[in-house]
Amino acid sequence: MPANLPSHDAIDWGIVTIFTIVYVGMFLGGLPRLKLDRSGVALLGAIGVIGIGAMNTAQAAQTVDLPTVLLLFAFMVVSAQMRLGGFYTAVTRRVVELPLSSNGLLGALLGVAAALSAVFSNDIVCLAMTPVVARICLQRGFNPLPFLIGLACAANIGSAATLIGNPQNMLIGSTMQLPFSAYSRYALFPVVMSLIALWAGLAWTQRTKHVTQPVAQAAGLTPDNAPSFDRWQTMKGLTVATALMVIFLFTDWPREVAALVGAGVLLLSRRFHSSHVMGFIDWELLVLFIGLFVVNHAFDSTGLAAQAVGWFAAQGVILADPGPLFVVGLALSNLVSNVPAVMLLMPHLSGFEAGMMLALVSTFAGNLLLVGSIANLIVVDLAKKHGIDIGWREHARVGVPVTLTTLAIVWVWLV
Repeated sequence: MPANLPSHDAIDWGIVTIFTIVYVGMFLGGLPRLKLDRSGVALLGAIGVIGIGAMNTAQAAQTVDLPTVLLLFAFMVVSAQMRLGGFYTAVTRRVVELPLSSNGLLGALLGVAAALSAVFSNDIVCLAMTPVVARICLQRGFNPLPFLIGLACAANIGSAATLIGNPQNMLIGSTMQLPFSAYSRYALFPVVMSLIALWAGLAWTQRTKHVTQPVAQAAGLTPDNAPSFDRWQTMKGLTVATALMVIFLFTDWPREVAALVGAGVLLLSRRFHSSHVMGFIDWELLVLFIGLFVVNHAFDSTGLAAQAVGWFAAQGVILADPGPLFVVGLALSNLVSNVPAVMLLMPHLSGFEAGMMLALVSTFAGNLLLVGSIANLIVVDLAKKHGIDIGWREHARVGVPVTLTTLAIVWVWLV
């Protein structure tokens, strides 16, 4: 080996150091004293791996699971179409203005949020629905906390119903080649039962309590800048989304190819400029995926992960077994977030049952803590703009029992 190149051991230690720093960043949501979020940390980690010579740029590109990234991008385009067409806001207003009791309205809201999240992004659903829910709860004198916390929890739960409902499910479905229809068929029961448990818990918590002070301020709330409802653009988006669901359920056409074709159809528009649509793409999430693919592949090349899994197997703890996978999936999803957790675990898993368990556990685990899901943080940030503070205690009073209950449902159903 030439003297100016680092040794193999030095490169391995460099990879381990970068990997550790990246996942500390995943845990903290960034790095201390630096203006970096998780996406920035993942990107710098990938740059570091290439910089120390662990792989060249061509090898780094090959580590990226392109079908997953393309599928995620395509559904971001579909979600952007629905948002620009005013679909989410129109549906939310229609639901929350129904002449129902507090508990009846809560149930309707949870069902709609879950259903939308199963097809579109749970984060986008929360982004669009939160301002409307917050305003109308205050106007009607309902306690907004159960509705808003329930919205986040229902979006997370509902997104587990399909392999396109959230980023980690897209990753699991694409990488582990899970059949779309079989997954949804098995996931439907725990998702529906978990939504019922969520509604029952929230209904008991609020016990029809009303708020009085915020109601007087409701008329002065700053209106949200949601786009007006466009029937044609909404129907265009719904037609593409429905067609994709039919293709996923009843054909073997590669999901990423079908989704890209659907996104291409939506970009052929005389109303929405492509740059406007692209402005709604979550580029940071795509960068997070790409960066973690590179960093994780580099770490796998050291052999340390395989050695650790082998050591535990020698002690009788098989990661792919339901019990260990359940515990590790729950723990990692709350330590480093569900997408990084899934990326860490997938190389050591195979089979439909393991993929099913990982998808449900990593998604439901996002309801445990306020920082466990981006959807939770979106709801909290938007609620604060309406004068509604949701702290970690308020969320934990709902999130902890809901998560434990829903995970118990998953365990009984799958094991």
